[in-house]
Amino acid sequence: MSVKTIITGTGHFVPPQVVTNFDLEKIMNTSDEWIRQRSGIVERHHTESGVGSSDLAYEAALKAIENAKIEKSDIDFIIAATLSPDYYFPGIGVLVQAKLGLADIGALDVRNQCTGFIYALSVADHYIRAQTYKKILIVAAEVQSPNLDYSDDGRDIAVLFGDGAGSVIVEANDNDDDRGILSTPLFSDGRHASELWMEKPGCKEKPFLSKEVLEGKRYRAKMDGRRVFINAVEKMPEAVKIALNQNGLTIEDVDYLIPHQANERISLMVAKNLKIPIEKVIRNIDRFGNTTAASIPIALDEARSEGKIKEGNIVVLTAFGSGYTWGSAVIRF
Repeated sequence: MSVKTIITGTGHFVPPQVVTNFDLEKIMNTSDEWIRQRSGIVERHHTESGVGSSDLAYEAALKAIENAKIEKSDIDFIIAATLSPDYYFPGIGVLVQAKLGLADIGALDVRNQCTGFIYALSVADHYIRAQTYKKILIVAAEVQSPNLDYSDDGRDIAVLFGDGAGSVIVEANDNDDDRGILSTPLFSDGRHASELWMEKPGCKEKPFLSKEVLEGKRYRAKMDGRRVFINAVEKMPEAVKIALNQNGLTIEDVDYLIPHQANERISLMVAKNLKIPIEKVIRNIDRFGNTTAASIPIALDEARSEGKIKEGNIVVLTAFGSGYTWGSAVIRF
């Protein structure tokens, strides 16, 4: 019998401060109507100064650990996904390990941005199936609010992002019932890196930071929205179809699709291209905005907590983001 990896616990955490579109109207040249029409976002959560992505990840991890009915000490490996670490280095994996008070277990950081959780899930799945580790904590957390540009130059991006964290516990399925992660096809195309990136800080130029970098706002996220939209609505459905084909499944077999919560229009177009009923698509971007790597595990935890996802359900995850990177995961719960 081949080992399969199951998700035994989920959790999420968002900072308490809610920022509505009307709040943004007061500080930038935008409107609630404009934001809703272009993104579907109504509100998002922002951290206070001094709170990092590792802090949010820690809170989400505690919830997943409790949900899995395990002890913190049962975890033997950590995988952390974020594009917004507390520091340039180290990554947040070791910070979460320290906050949890765990022994000197390994901690791996994944830098695949919006696709980070799916990449982390794939890595964890292979570790579990190889019986390298028994219980792995995956955390995905983002704090992007400190680096948002509320001027006219950056408003198109600033309205999209929220802060938050999602977490899962994965371990081996001891029962011969075919439940677990079935496949996780992953893809990338670095030719388009500059269409969605944060150019600075980086190591290509000296000095590391300069007046020109700061004045040119090259440390702010930049996005070619049209190109990202076109690629996202093509690549996510492709990744889903590939994963389903790998397992002899069709879109009719899918109980729920959880896409990365990048933009409501993207989610709706992905559903249309897959010909999946919209009621099967989990969406929460209206309340959280785009939480990058954390968006899928936040949506997954909500769906499980609300009782939508039941044992035996086929759930498909898919994401697309900076890199470009994209991928999917098929899970039988």
